[in-house]
Amino acid sequence: MEVKDASKALDTARRVAAEAGGRVENESTERVEGSHLGSLIVLRVPQERYDSVLAALSGTGRLLDRKAEAKDVTDQVVDVESRIASQRASVARVRALMDRAEKLSDVVTLEGELSRRQADLEALLAQQASLKDRTSLATITLRLSEQEKPQPGAAEDEGGRPGFGDALSGGWNALAGAAAWVGIVLTALAPWLVVALAVFFLWRRLVRPRLAARGSRPAGPAPVLPYARGTRRERPWPRGARAPTAPRPGRLPRSSFVP
Repeated sequence: MEVKDASKALDTARRVAAEAGGRVENESTERVEGSHLGSLIVLRVPQERYDSVLAALSGTGRLLDRKAEAKDVTDQVVDVESRIASQRASVARVRALMDRAEKLSDVVTLEGELSRRQADLEALLAQQASLKDRTSLATITLRLSEQEKPQPGAAEDEGGRPGFGDALSGGWNALAGAAAWVGIVLTALAPWLVVALAVFFLWRRLVRPRLAARGSRPAGPAPVLPYARGTRRERPWPRGARAPTAPRPGRLPRSSFVP
């Protein structure tokens, strides 16, 4: 059922069940999405007051769904009653045998048998009580839910466009989502960043100084370039001597200097 106030509806359900001679079997209440309450209550009422209790509960709110189910437990009741009668007769026979027993061993054996049969009889009596409760009391499970209350600032303006509160809320949610994703990415890259910083530190402290020291060594003597016309560089051969020429194929090279 959908109600305006779940707390008041629960109070009404408890009062109606108590007035009918029933009881509250189970009850739970929780807040759904932080805006409205949802409750579940299980009532046990006498069979003859079942219809009147349903009529009283129907006035607490708007009915959304209803389901009725009946189970026939007549066969179970008859079977349990028959087994109880047999078990009681069995217990009575064991007790009669104990009264006539003379040996200690027979008494010990009969006491163990009597304890076992007495436990079986008590289990059957408990089952009979449960069946009696099921046949004499009807179960009503009532689910109560409040109407969803509109959130402040969530209503749209008259033109159907989102209001200022919607825009502000949407922007804040987008910012929070982006910040969360950035945090996730940075967390995933943290191990790689640590390795990169370690490599950069080693390169700066060890490799870079060695490269700088190797580049600062003095260079060797400059090579002597061949003489070119129009330059003032010193000739690589004595003045007045002819410049050496490349040997022709098939001929031996001559001396580089002619006296």
